[in-house]
Amino acid sequence: MPLLTTSVRSEGAQQRAGGREVSWGGGNTLAKGLDCVPGARRYNETPIKNIQENVAILEGDRMKRRDFLKAASVGAAALAVPGCSYVQRRVVKGKKKPNIVYIMLDELAYFELSCMGNKYLKTPNIDRMAAEGMRFTQALAGAPVCAPTRSVLMTGQHMGHTTVRTNPGGVPLRAEDVTVAEVLKEAGYATGGFGKWGCGDRGTTGVPERHGFDIFFGYYHQVHAHSYFPNYLVRSGEKVPLEGNTGDFYEGKQFAQYLIFDESIKFIRENKDRPFFCYCAWTPPHGRWGIPEDEPAWLEFKDKPWPAGQRRPEDAKVYAAMVKMIDRQIGQIFALLKELEIDDNTLVFVCGDNGGARYFDHFFDSNGHFRGRKGNLYEGGLRIPMIVRWPGRIKPGVVSDYLWYFPDVMPTLAELAGAKPPDNIDGISIVPTLLGESAAGRKQKKHKFLYWEYKGQTAVRMGDWKAIQPDKNKAFELYDLSKDISEENNIATEHPEILEKMKAYAKQAHTENIPGGWVDEEKAFKGHEFH
Repeated sequence: MPLLTTSVRSEGAQQRAGGREVSWGGGNTLAKGLDCVPGARRYNETPIKNIQENVAILEGDRMKRRDFLKAASVGAAALAVPGCSYVQRRVVKGKKKPNIVYIMLDELAYFELSCMGNKYLKTPNIDRMAAEGMRFTQALAGAPVCAPTRSVLMTGQHMGHTTVRTNPGGVPLRAEDVTVAEVLKEAGYATGGFGKWGCGDRGTTGVPERHGFDIFFGYYHQVHAHSYFPNYLVRSGEKVPLEGNTGDFYEGKQFAQYLIFDESIKFIRENKDRPFFCYCAWTPPHGRWGIPEDEPAWLEFKDKPWPAGQRRPEDAKVYAAMVKMIDRQIGQIFALLKELEIDDNTLVFVCGDNGGARYFDHFFDSNGHFRGRKGNLYEGGLRIPMIVRWPGRIKPGVVSDYLWYFPDVMPTLAELAGAKPPDNIDGISIVPTLLGESAAGRKQKKHKFLYWEYKGQTAVRMGDWKAIQPDKNKAFELYDLSKDISEENNIATEHPEILEKMKAYAKQAHTENIPGGWVDEEKAFKGHEFH
């Protein structure tokens, strides 16, 4: 049985097979410089005590949410809302609301872009995006692993407050959780999600169709997303069988990322005449690295004399091909925005979801000088690539060291959309950094502290200070990242007063975790077989 296979493609996928480099205009100057376990039982955490009661109040909770969001959205009446900034009022009065494309690439690490000096991986379209937009050196993930970081991104709440804080797969948001999609939907946006959801399996209170998405196509349970040739994908809660796929990780007739990409493109085309939020939580380059044998990026890398592998000898080459493939698809999105003449009114984010996993015996040097990796709270588990582009509004070629993280996405997008987010979020808007303080009409706020927790680990960031407890049974460590970016010199004993302050912040930030629950457990992901 071959390890790689040709897949049956849609018309759009067939056009991609030509191997042509995508051109989406603009200059050719590149930004430079370096600046889950499958089969695990779901919901080992404390479940909602009475799921039937939760189901009974589900619609009531949603109506309360809707009423709040409608009242908070910026329209003619909302101009009087004290919390609405000058930028919000101006968007409503004089300018079209911007389209938003948020592309999050699973496990793409900080140093895995060619504009960051990577010797092996090729990302010409992302590099050009950085040259035409703003690249951040201190953007941090919401969590060091897949599901919690998505929960933080969606809810605007850090790991001490957000609902999904563990990563076995399928743990859901609660019915009452408000997502960025809901905030934008109430502000008049079409909302589409494509790729890996990770905030609730089918049949739970956390499904995207209950949390503001008009459409979501891809994987709901993150372990399901480990296969690029699954038996089925999910469209807004319903299974879509993929004929010709057997459940094998490495071969099949239908390659999931082609289908997910095509749906992303279709959504943008269908909503070009109204404001839209296109959330592309694409799975590559994470997962079992299976790829069609005629994928142009694979043809470019398959004969590389690289000794690095993981499960299979060719895994590093497939990984490199996946990075090149998603870069090409990002280029195609930019080309589409230009074709539809909406490029100048579309804000595009490209980022990773958590720190790099350091696969292949560190062959790609994914985390560089950062200590740690995916799964822990050292910088290697949290530092991510983050690039933002908006022609005419964000200055090109800017490298920013502003410190921010995933909770800040919701208030930022809400402000630009003319909406008001819920009061219980932990993020702050970074609009003054993106557009400039004069355009925003105010100075950029800074966090008093940033907070993470995961599997007995705790971390607090306060300016350049980083406090981390690597295990609940170990003492806190303290680092000054302005002098020790690699977190090698623990200076906790030298600055006890600073450490105590940060430990107090950590205690303040943590709350009891109560995840969502089941509505219909029969719909649960049952492994990589179609049921």
